[in-house]
Amino acid sequence: MAVAEKAPAKIDVRAAEASPLRRWAPLLGVALIVIYCLAPFYWMVVSALRRPSDQFSNSIIPTTWSVQNIKDVFKPGTGFGRGLLNSLIVAGTVTILTLLIGMVAAYTLARLDFRFKNFVLAIIITTSMFPGISLVIPLKKLFVDIHWISTYQAMIVPSLSFALPLAVWNLTTFFRQMPRELEQAAMVDGCTPAQAFRKVIIPLAAPGVFTTAIITFIAAWNEFLIALSMVTAQERKTANVVISQFTGASGRDQPFGSQMAAGVVVTIPLVIAVLIFQRRIVAGLTAGGVK
Repeated sequence: MAVAEKAPAKIDVRAAEASPLRRWAPLLGVALIVIYCLAPFYWMVVSALRRPSDQFSNSIIPTTWSVQNIKDVFKPGTGFGRGLLNSLIVAGTVTILTLLIGMVAAYTLARLDFRFKNFVLAIIITTSMFPGISLVIPLKKLFVDIHWISTYQAMIVPSLSFALPLAVWNLTTFFRQMPRELEQAAMVDGCTPAQAFRKVIIPLAAPGVFTTAIITFIAAWNEFLIALSMVTAQERKTANVVISQFTGASGRDQPFGSQMAAGVVVTIPLVIAVLIFQRRIVAGLTAGGVK
């Protein structure tokens, strides 16, 4: 009898191609990106936790840990605590006004049909492309004439003009994804258009609104150029301006460690907020009205 020849074993091409380099290359790329993004923040934290006498040391880990720099920034006379409060007032006001105005404008652009609607939307997003430095001089001249220098509105109004275009653009795209039948069903049940918007559309648009609020708050919290140019009174300066002009509570000529400590204090709340609400931010960027 003829012996049946044994069929050759099949070779898994995918397994053969999945070399260790191909498997680990994506993870290595992600690791490099994470290190690149976190390295400045790590160095800022390490510099803040050095002793004042070691503030220019280049060691990766402090030889002696100290919180003296952090204590210095909160000593009376630095103005840092007041700067944090001013930053919170400005960023919070800008965020609230941006959401109130942006939601109405975005819903109008998404739902109403009128001539030149796309042109209006293009103009709105184009205004966000103007460099802020080009607007400082005319804005300062205007604010001097109307006596707005060293006031909260001198920081809020320009920041609002920069935040609104992006907010309107994001929310318009989000509202367009929501079916019109939602409002129609609400109006069949007796709601007016305004009630349908308030009771139906806004709750469903919460992910997009929340994402816009977080992005707007971070941008307003980090704003520096307008606050530096429009405010001269110490009691109205934001935390970022105070840090740039910080001379240290102990009279050191180059308070590098104190500046790093102040930077850590300003940055940590934003990092914590993003880590806590990262799922909502991603949901707001990807979700639509139809689930």
